[in-house]
Amino acid sequence: MSRQGLGRARRRAGLLMVAPALLHALIWIGIPLVAAVVLSFTSYDVLTPPRFVGLANFQDLLGDQVFRRAVLNTSVYTFFTVPVAMGIALLIALMLNTKLAGRAIFRTAIFIPQVTATIAVALVWLWIYDPRSGLANAILSFLGLDGPAWLSSTTWAMPAVIVVGIWQGIGLKMLIYLAALQSLPTDLYEAASVDGASKVRQFFSLTVPLLRPATFFVFVTSVIGAFQSFDQVYILTDGGPANSTTMMTYEIYKSAFREFRMGYACAQSLVLFAMLLILTLVNRRITGGDRGTR
Repeated sequence: MSRQGLGRARRRAGLLMVAPALLHALIWIGIPLVAAVVLSFTSYDVLTPPRFVGLANFQDLLGDQVFRRAVLNTSVYTFFTVPVAMGIALLIALMLNTKLAGRAIFRTAIFIPQVTATIAVALVWLWIYDPRSGLANAILSFLGLDGPAWLSSTTWAMPAVIVVGIWQGIGLKMLIYLAALQSLPTDLYEAASVDGASKVRQFFSLTVPLLRPATFFVFVTSVIGAFQSFDQVYILTDGGPANSTTMMTYEIYKSAFREFRMGYACAQSLVLFAMLLILTLVNRRITGGDRGTR
């Protein structure tokens, strides 16, 4: 077989191998995305055929005070959960990257919340935040402090949800950072030690730049996960009190499955998609994306 024929055969083999993934993406991502775009310009309640309304759904969004509050809450939730969880995860990964006794046990314990169903996690935290018999107020009472009604207070409900998001999100971030740390070239650190660089200097001059691809991946996936938070809000607060913890995904759920305003819910979904796309592109521009230190 000629070199040109061999190249065509390899391309066909490659296309054949990726065909299942492409088909999956087309069915479960491409078609729903197109359907959401089309339905966002309609009034559709599932029971009657869609009716074209143009930009009416997006105009309604501009005046929707509850959805604007949801956008603010989601932004606040993301702003606090993502960097805090990333920082804690990196710190734990650095500790587990040393010759620490029982590393496997600690790694498993920290990762368990990530693979535990969010509903189960939320139910546990529902008990922790119980104002009468919960663990949080029991600890505060032991310290001589009066604990608040965490989930029924407009002041404390959002911080309580943020703590749950941070706690549950540390495991996967830690695992990614740990894998990245273990793949870093040791000769660079040996050379830096010979040159007299301290551990702190090595961390900021070598570790942080070398972890840039991992940081970009962790940040993007964490932001997407934070913007898609739904389960814990649904179980812990149901968006309350007074919409103080409602999120964009929760408002989309209410519009679609409680009010049956499918067209409006699709418009809300597109706003969420646009925000995530913009945040991803901005972060890629700032950090250099996955180009590492090249």
